[in-house]
Amino acid sequence: MNRIAFVNGQYTPHNEAAVHVEDRGYQFADGIYEVVPVVNGRLIDGIGHMERLRRSLGELEIPEPMSERALNLVIGEVIRRNRVRNGFVYIQITRGVSPRDHAFPEAPEPAVVIYARPKGPAGRRRNAEDGVTVITAPDQRWARCDIKTVSLLPNCMAKQAARTAGAYEAFMIDQNGMVTEGSSTNAWIVTQDGVLVTRPVSNRILNGITRLSLMALAERADLKIEERAFSRDELYAAREVFLTSSSGMAMPVVQVDDRVIGNGRPGSVSSRIVALFEDYIAGDEVDAAAGRTFA
Repeated sequence: MNRIAFVNGQYTPHNEAAVHVEDRGYQFADGIYEVVPVVNGRLIDGIGHMERLRRSLGELEIPEPMSERALNLVIGEVIRRNRVRNGFVYIQITRGVSPRDHAFPEAPEPAVVIYARPKGPAGRRRNAEDGVTVITAPDQRWARCDIKTVSLLPNCMAKQAARTAGAYEAFMIDQNGMVTEGSSTNAWIVTQDGVLVTRPVSNRILNGITRLSLMALAERADLKIEERAFSRDELYAAREVFLTSSSGMAMPVVQVDDRVIGNGRPGSVSSRIVALFEDYIAGDEVDAAAGRTFA
C-alpha cells in the first residue's frame, strides 16, 4: 500500500511529499510538532497533544493554520488513508515559506505536514517485560525545552550516544548534576520508600503528555508522586527507574551507565505502572491529560 501524507492542503504519496527550500522549518528549525500514538484505531491522549500543540504555536507566535475541528478531520483522514490501526500520527507546523531572514515574516502562512505510520505493540511490550538500559549525557539544549520545537539536534546527539553505547535512551544531566529528562522521554525514579519522583515542570523539560497521564493514573492508584529534581547519584541508588513517552508509554530501566538498578529486572512499582498504562490504553477513557496545565 502506498503511504499518504498531508502537505499544505494536499494529500500526496509519501515518497513525493516535499516542502519549499525556503520553508523556515528547514532553514531555521522554526516550527513545532506532535507525535500522537494510535492504539486499536484510536488516538491516545489526543486532547492533551492538541492542547500542547496550540501552546507551542503560541509560545513561538506561529498562527494556528486551521481550526481545531479541521485539524482533527485531517488527522483522522490521514490515519484512515494509511490504514493505521496501531502506530502513530506525526503533525508538524512551521512558520512557512519566506525569503531567508532571521526575523519573523510579517504575515506568515504556516506550513502543515501530517503523516501516519504503523508500529505494532510487540516492541513496547518486550521492553516493558525485560527493561531497558540508559546512559547519562550532558544536557546541551536551549533554555526553552518546554516548547515542542523541531530543533532537536542536541536530543539527537544524546540519543546517538545511547545507541553507540548499546543503550535504549540517554538521561540528560544539567550543569548542577541533576537529571532533566531523556532525549525523547521523561525520567522517573522510585525511592526506597516507593515514592515516584520526576522533575517538576519548567522551561528545562518538556511536559510529556504520557507523563501527565501517568500522574493521573498514579493518583487514582494511590501511588505517591513527588515533583522535584534528583541527582545522578540518586538515580544510581534508586529502588527502581523507569521512563515515559508517547511511543513507549512506560518502560522499566534495569541499568544506568554501569550501575544495575535493583536486581536487574523490572521492579514491582514499575511493572504496576506498565499494567496501569496497558489497562488505560485498552479502556474507554484515553484522555487523562485533558485539562492539565502545560505552564
